[in-house]
Amino acid sequence: MKILNLFAGIGGNRTLWEDHHKITAIEHDKKIAEIYANKFPDDIIIITDAYDYLEEHYNKFEFIWASPPCTTHTQLCRWHKQKKLPDMRLYSIIVFLGTWSNSFWCVENVIPYYKALIKPTAKVGRHMIWSNFQIKNKKYSGKREILTGLKLGHTYSSQINSQKTNDAMNPIYGKYILDCIKDQLKPKKIWDYFK
Repeated sequence: MKILNLFAGIGGNRTLWEDHHKITAIEHDKKIAEIYANKFPDDIIIITDAYDYLEEHYNKFEFIWASPPCTTHTQLCRWHKQKKLPDMRLYSIIVFLGTWSNSFWCVENVIPYYKALIKPTAKVGRHMIWSNFQIKNKKYSGKREILTGLKLGHTYSSQINSQKTNDAMNPIYGKYILDCIKDQLKPKKIWDYFK
C-alpha cells in the first residue's frame, strides 16, 4: 500500500507496519527526521511542512495518516498558566481529507480539553481518531502503553525535544488502525457521516 505518514515524528505509529508498504514520511524537524530515517531506512523521508505537502500530494496515496501537533489540544492545557489558542488546523485536515480525498485516511490526536468540534470515529488508547473507515474503540492500557513503546525500540537522544519523543503513538495502536482497512471496501466521504 502507498502510505503518506504526515507529522511522522519518530515513527511510533509506523513501527509495526510491514515493510512491503511504500511509505512517505513528512516531518519538519530535521533531527527528528534523522531518527525516523535510521529506524526506517526504506521509507522516503521528506523534511517539509506537512500541511503544504498534504494540499499538494493528497491524491497520490492509498492511505493517509496525519498526527498533527497535540500541544494546544491536550488536557494538560487546563493547568498551564499561559493560555494559548488551540491550533484548529487539526480540523481543517479532517474537513479537507473528508471532502477531497478518495483514499483511506485517519487523523489522530489526543483527547482534547474541550469537546471535539467534529465527532471522532473512535478512541484508541489516549488518542481520538477521525477516519473515513470503520475503527472500533480500543481501551487505554495505562503505563504499559509507554513501556510497550520502549520495548519496541524507542530510544532517544537527550538532545531531542522530549515532547517530540513523548508524542509517539503506541506502535500496537498504529498497526491496529492500519489493519482496520483490510476489511473495508471503499473509503467514505465526510458527508456520509451526516446521513
